[in-house]
Order: sequence, then C-alpha cells, then structure tokens
Amino acid sequence: MDVFRSMQIMVRAIELGNLSAAARELGVTQPTVSKIIAALERDLAVRLIERTTTKFTPTEAGQRFYERAKQILEEYADARADACGLSAQVAGLLRVNAPLGLGEMHLHRITQCFVRLHPKVEVELVLNDRFVDLVEEGVDLAIRLGGALPASAVARDLATSERFFVASPDYLAQHGAIEHIDDLQRHEFIRFAWLESGATVEVAGPDGSRHIALRGRYSINSALSIRQSVCDGWGIAMTPAWLVQDLLDDGTLVRILPRWQAAAQTLRLVYPSRRYQPMRARAFMDYLESEIEAVPGLTTSRPRC
Repeated sequence: MDVFRSMQIMVRAIELGNLSAAARELGVTQPTVSKIIAALERDLAVRLIERTTTKFTPTEAGQRFYERAKQILEEYADARADACGLSAQVAGLLRVNAPLGLGEMHLHRITQCFVRLHPKVEVELVLNDRFVDLVEEGVDLAIRLGGALPASAVARDLATSERFFVASPDYLAQHGAIEHIDDLQRHEFIRFAWLESGATVEVAGPDGSRHIALRGRYSINSALSIRQSVCDGWGIAMTPAWLVQDLLDDGTLVRILPRWQAAAQTLRLVYPSRRYQPMRARAFMDYLESEIEAVPGLTTSRPRC
C-alpha cells in the first residue's frame, strides 16, 4: 500500500465530504477511493470514516488522523518546494473565515489583491459572523472581531477599532439633538441581534463608566444592515469605526456624544495551534497585516514609514 498516496486521498475525501468528488478530483473511480480508505483502516486497525447512504463523516480517530496527515502533506510540499528552489513561491488552497460585514466592505478586496500577487494560490474566503471550529471545518485562518478565543487556537492582534454612537443628520433633525448621555434613553436604539448584553451598553466618558439600558424595537444580526438602518434614519447605533468611518468622513452620519465610547474592538488573526503553518498561510498573514492599516477606522501598532 502506498501510504503517502492513501493519506492524500483520505485528506481530500474528508475535506470534500464526498467520495465521488474526491475520486473526480484525483482522477480515479469512486470504488478505488473506497478501497484505498478501507485498506488504510485495516492497516491502522481503526475505523476512520462513518458511511451511510446520505452521510460521509470522519470518526473521532479519523478526524485526528486527518489533522496529522494534512500537516505531514503540507510539510512535504514545503520541503519539496524548498529542495526544488521554489521556496519563495506561494501555492495551494487557503481557506479563510471572516466576519460578513468586515469581509464585504474591506477584506475581500485585500484577499483579491493577494490572489493576484500569487498566481498559484487559491483562496476560499467564507464570510459569516459565527465562530467556526478551525480544525473541524478545515479553516487555515480566521479573522475575528473581539470575543473569546478557542482553546485550540492562537492569535495575532492586527488592529483595534473605536466604538461609538452614530446617527444620521436627518434623524437628529426630526428627533432632537443628543447632548447628554441620559438623552439616549428616549431614542430608538438599533442593535445587533443575539448579543448577550441585549440593549445594555457599557461606555466610558467624562463621568467614568456607565451601563446604559437603551430601548429599540429593531435588532438585526448584520453589521451592514445596522449601517444602512442608521443611514435611513431608523435610530442611533453603537458601531465600530471600521463600519462607518467613510460615512462620517462624507457627512452621511455624525458621531454623537463624542466624549463617550465603548471598549475598542480588537481585530485578530486566528489560526490552529500547531507548529507548522503552510507557506501560503504565512504569506497571507503577513500581507494582511501590511494592508489592514489602510482600512478606514482601524488602528494598528505597526510603525508608519
């Protein structure tokens, strides 16, 4: 049995979640893929895959084997490239997860530029606002905004973004100016749905820290929709600067109570806690760190030239 080839087939079958898809990609038949995985299971004396008529999923042992096998294959590819004098070349598939709003507004453009720079790399950018399991879902890198980190991951801080109250000039003209922190309680507050804090926000200002219970009849689990709702005059919102800085600059929105703000939002690059990172992942991390400082509303600690 060709163990190295068997590992390649096993890894791709798990990543694609389908024997037929793995067979098509590798240029073999589905029965061949099935036989190779079965032979690998016999050699290891452990069941790697659970098969039903509708599902193809790795067992716990299969998932552990997949993680180690993928690392071995990536290390081999890197060693081979180095031996062939290709160590400066970035190639292969990179899976990246990022928040929807930040991804659509800024990160997809940065990612496209990275792909143009490296013709042999392929990037799969998945945008959603949930905290994915990096290992279980085969994600190489995740960009996250605040929140606790999973125990199985390490992180690199990229930037911070201030958080403050904003509103549209039309809304303020209709509902009155907001001059004191207590004035907020008589206004419609648009918030992100499902937050544990609900409509209560903690802010710091000239009078120290305050917990303000705000009211609002509308909440939504989309940063972009909150941005649009504030522009449309539905109410006020507490937003990170990266979401609205362009609108503040052109006067579409205004910052209210500028002496009050919430804790800054931290932008982190998160990746599995393993010793080895493929070259394409390292290259993307470095590129993102160099480009993120150009995003309006984000502040990095990198020294500027």
